Amino acid sequence: MASERAKELAARQKAEAKALKEAKRHSNDPKDWGTVRQMRETVKMTVQADPTAKVWLLAALIVPILAGVVVAIITRGWIYWPILGILVGLSLSMLALNWLARRSVYKKYEGQAGAAQVALEQLNKKKWTSTPAIAVNRQQDCVHRVVGPAGIVLVGDGDDQRVQALLATERKRHEQIAYDAPVTCLSVGKGENQIALNKVASAIRKLPAKVSEQEIGQLTSRIKALDNIKGRVPLPRGPLPNMKGAHKAMKGR
Repeated sequence: MASERAKELAARQKAEAKALKEAKRHSNDPKDWGTVRQMRETVKMTVQADPTAKVWLLAALIVPILAGVVVAIITRGWIYWPILGILVGLSLSMLALNWLARRSVYKKYEGQAGAAQVALEQLNKKKWTSTPAIAVNRQQDCVHRVVGPAGIVLVGDGDDQRVQALLATERKRHEQIAYDAPVTCLSVGKGENQIALNKVASAIRKLPAKVSEQEIGQLTSRIKALDNIKGRVPLPRGPLPNMKGAHKAMKGR
């Protein structure tokens, strides 16, 4: 009797594992993808956004391999140099895919409402905490917030003149609870005084560190209280853009 129950349990577990595996195989969620599919989907997305990316990826892979073969012919080192060429080619193609994927995503979302959140997702989440669209106007211009070693960073996203009004309002609100923490305002776009989308994360990382980890925790608590007073604001129409799929593919499983 016990043996039959054990067999039934084992069969049921096997069936459930098979169903889960099948569901993941057909899933559109990057979290369920294996490393190979993640890489394949990232290459597909990158080439669709920029057809020239295929040339760069192939060049990054093939050129080192050919160089290794040429050196092997000259030195007669038939084992070492070809293997080194393959390893270097794979490494360079991965680096090229990383860079090209990011560039294609920035290009895809540039100019869209909430696009700055794409860049903010590239910040180290252990150091920086970002909150999308804490303020939005009727034209779908918005302000995102980042909290980290540089204090509070407000990132305006949209027409620079309209965004400046939003930034000024949010700066006053946050200065009330910031105390000694700096409140920095940045505007994202192609205007004269704006920062390009692909340079936003770098600009934030370069800000001088003025707040300790303990102070960041206290600052975050005060910000939560401030948000509770104001209440939720309407987000821009449609989902905020992100590059989680590409980011996960760069990291692997």
